[in-house]
Amino acid sequence: MTVDPLSEALAVADARSVFSGGFTAGGDWAIQLRGRDRLKVNAVLRGGCLLVRDDGGEPLRLTEGDVVISDGGQPYTLCSRPGVEPTDSDDVVMDPETRMGRLGQGEAVDVACMSGHIDLSRDRGDLLRRALPELVHVRADSPEAGVLRWLIGQLAAEMRTRRAGVEFVSAQLAQLMFVQVLRVCLAESGGTPSGGGLPPGWLRALADERLAPALRLMHGDPAHPWQLEELARAAAMSRTTFAVRFKEAAGVPPLTYLLNWRMNLAARALRQDTAPVGVLARSVGYTSESAFSNAFKRAVGVAPRRYREEALARS
Repeated sequence: MTVDPLSEALAVADARSVFSGGFTAGGDWAIQLRGRDRLKVNAVLRGGCLLVRDDGGEPLRLTEGDVVISDGGQPYTLCSRPGVEPTDSDDVVMDPETRMGRLGQGEAVDVACMSGHIDLSRDRGDLLRRALPELVHVRADSPEAGVLRWLIGQLAAEMRTRRAGVEFVSAQLAQLMFVQVLRVCLAESGGTPSGGGLPPGWLRALADERLAPALRLMHGDPAHPWQLEELARAAAMSRTTFAVRFKEAAGVPPLTYLLNWRMNLAARALRQDTAPVGVLARSVGYTSESAFSNAFKRAVGVAPRRYREEALARS
C-alpha cells in the first residue's frame, strides 16, 4: 500500500490553519506575538523587519517574501529595530473588513505582514509541535520559496478583495502554506540521521531516506504486528543498525514509535466517530479491549471512553 506519512500526520493531528489577519507599519514600531499553544505563521508581504526572541539571541532579519513559523513555545517580537516598546498583538485595532492593523507613526507603509496560526488543540499539540524546530525561517530566495510566494500572493488578494467565501479560502491557503513549510523542512534536512536541524520526531525520521520505507510500512498497516527484523529488512539494514538510526532520528525505538502512532490513530477515531472501543482496538492491532484501554491510558493519560467524552464536550 502506498501511503503518505506527512499527509497522515496532518490528518491525525487534526491541524487547522486559520488566517488571523495582518498589519502595516511605518516609522518605529514593534509587536509582540504569542503562540498560545498554536503554531504561529508570519509572512512578510512588503519591506522588512527584525524578529527578536524573548529568550535572547541575535535578531533575525526578515525580508519581503520570507515566512516564519514558530512552535508557539516562546513569545517573540517583530519590530523596525531593537529597543522599541512592543505593542501586544491583542491590543492592535483591526479593520473589520480587511483584518489589517496599523503600527508605528505616520501614513507611510514601510512593512506589510500577514499572520495566521495552526490550531493543534485537538491532539494537544504533541505530534506536530515536537517534530518542528522552535522557529522555521523560509527565506524568499530559497529554491522552495516560489510556491510560498504564490500562496502568499493569493492570500493577500483574498484579504484585499473580500469576495464571497473569503474565510474558507483563506483558511485553505494558510493550510497549504503550512504544508509547504513542512516540505521545506524535509528538503533542507539532507536525508540524513542528523535531520538538518530538525528535532528528533516523525518528521526527522521521514526526512531520512533510509528510514522512510519502514515508516511507510508502519503507517500503511498499523494493525500489523510488525517486528524489528521486518522493518530493518525494509530499510536494508541490520536490526542493530536500524534500531540505532531510527531512535536517533525519531527519538524513540521503532516499536515505541509504532505504539505511539497507533495511539494517535485511536485518539483521532475517538474524536471523530462513535465506533465501539473494541472495534477501535482491533483497528490498531489489539485483540483485547482491556489491553488497548490500558495502553491508551498510559500514552494519553485518560481511558478511551473518558477521552471521547472530553473531546465531545470540547467540540
